Amino acid sequence: MDNKILPPRRLSTAPMLDWSDRHYRYMARQISRYTWLYSEMINAGAIIYGDKDRFLMRNECENPVALQLGGSEPSDLARAAKAAEEYGYDEVNLNCGCPSPRVQKGAFGACLMNEVGLVADCLRAMQDTVQIDVTVKHRIGVDRQTEYSVVQDFVGTLAAKTSCKTFIVHARNAWLDGLSPKENREVPPLKYDYVYQLKRDFPELEIIINGGITRNDEIAGHLEHVDGVMVGREAYHNPMVMREWDRLFYGGMENHIEYADLVELLFHYSKQQIQAGRGTILRHMVRHYLGLMHGLKGARTWRRMLSDAALLKDNNGELILDAWKEVKKANDWA
Repeated sequence: MDNKILPPRRLSTAPMLDWSDRHYRYMARQISRYTWLYSEMINAGAIIYGDKDRFLMRNECENPVALQLGGSEPSDLARAAKAAEEYGYDEVNLNCGCPSPRVQKGAFGACLMNEVGLVADCLRAMQDTVQIDVTVKHRIGVDRQTEYSVVQDFVGTLAAKTSCKTFIVHARNAWLDGLSPKENREVPPLKYDYVYQLKRDFPELEIIINGGITRNDEIAGHLEHVDGVMVGREAYHNPMVMREWDRLFYGGMENHIEYADLVELLFHYSKQQIQAGRGTILRHMVRHYLGLMHGLKGARTWRRMLSDAALLKDNNGELILDAWKEVKKANDWA
């Protein structure tokens, strides 16, 4: 997809550590043509000093696609952003929201909300290096900072000091101590009104809301107040929720994909990836497909077959077709 005709960020899948890799993104792109896809967070240093292909490889069909970077060293982030641009990503997103101890040790993620000057330096360094958009994803506060002014000052300062126009806001605080990363996604209360207020206070900015959103009617409700909605866990565990997004939120006229057609595409993709000889095995791909049959009869059989170590050991994508036959049988489909 040409950068000049990228769709708006009305809908996007969230950057999800260990989940939103290129195999998940390939599947998601078959379900929605226009939704923005975000990579899992990649440490800038890993890209600079490690195997670029391993961290940046993507499928040609993925665009519009964004790479999320973790880091707090402006020059490293600039080099990693340049590599992302060269690999064909449409956006680089700086993580200022992850609360995990591993990230805190590196002094980035949610810690950066307390270092707005450093964040501005990081964004400017990337913006000076690449032509693609540089965006930021953050929380509404850190630990017990509960006042709206915290996130208002963070966004306002970055808007004044950088040319960043897109802010993706997870509408919860990040607790740096006392909660696990999983609890950080569930325990701090959601304050959607703070994100709505950001859009009112900064109408010239693109404000995207994230956190706890699972249904299409909720998405429609949020879009009355903000520019875009980012969906994480629901788009992963129930990926067919994305099947109506093109029609509902982008005015797409194309028919949504049928289960049988999607299964066929995933089978051929698995075959091609295994044959490519880069060490990809069937389990790397099908782990992302477990939620595909959510709500259908036979969904449990589908999940069981695609996570059965004995069945996976042959590394044969035919397993996807075999599991699909069981779903068809359970639903009395010819």
